[in-house]
Amino acid sequence: MTSISLSAVVFDWAGTMIDHGSQAPMGVFVKAFAQFGVEITVAEARGPMGMAKRDHIKTLLSQPRIAAAWAKAHGATPTEADIDAIYAVFVPMNVAVVTDFAQLIEGAADLAKRLRHRGLKIGSTTGYTREIMAPLLPLAAAQGYAPDNLVCAGDLAEGRPSPLMMYRTFLDLGVWPAASVVKVDDTAVGIAEGLNAGCWTVGVALTGNVFGLNPAETEALDGATYHRMRAEAYATLTRAGAHFVIDSVADLDAVLDEIEGALARGERP
Repeated sequence: MTSISLSAVVFDWAGTMIDHGSQAPMGVFVKAFAQFGVEITVAEARGPMGMAKRDHIKTLLSQPRIAAAWAKAHGATPTEADIDAIYAVFVPMNVAVVTDFAQLIEGAADLAKRLRHRGLKIGSTTGYTREIMAPLLPLAAAQGYAPDNLVCAGDLAEGRPSPLMMYRTFLDLGVWPAASVVKVDDTAVGIAEGLNAGCWTVGVALTGNVFGLNPAETEALDGATYHRMRAEAYATLTRAGAHFVIDSVADLDAVLDEIEGALARGERP
């Protein structure tokens, strides 16, 4: 078997490289549904996180409790038109708040520099639309993070968990085979995106959607609660199929070394 080495790392955005705790969309989902007379919890909103936002809304409406609440409020089960109506409310609300959650996760900018030093390309995919990402890109660049490409929800026929955004990233970056690429994500559906594309996958537990807290909220936890929540986040991403799970992207270097070693031994994801 021909020996290969790593060529690129592809990152998710919220919860992975920016927005510690992936908090920007959560309140918006709650408020968007409330405008239609349906209450959802932050925990429910987090469930499909990582999907394209219209798919996310559709998945929420398919949940029995939320579907029943919608039927009670509107006298009928939710339709595609209802999904579009919520989505039309959600997107501008998300655009309005997303820059409030644009802080890079600690260590992300330094990691990007180390990846460049290793000769690796940096790709990015996201469940955000281009409209949502537009104000984020210059803020991330000003903090030291500017990936080589961006593929957004809505750019292709399907988003996550399909591999299409990863395939577009391969083309944008000019990298192959898939086994030379690492996908880093904080959601189960983002891990599935990488697996379906044939990549190595790394789950981000502590800064991401599963753990769901910002640094101050994390610091306020008592020790037992912190360790329980961290273990649950690791378990969730492991069950999703992640080859490796780390606290944050700042811890990625050692995993890349392990993957390089596996590739040198002829192992594939």
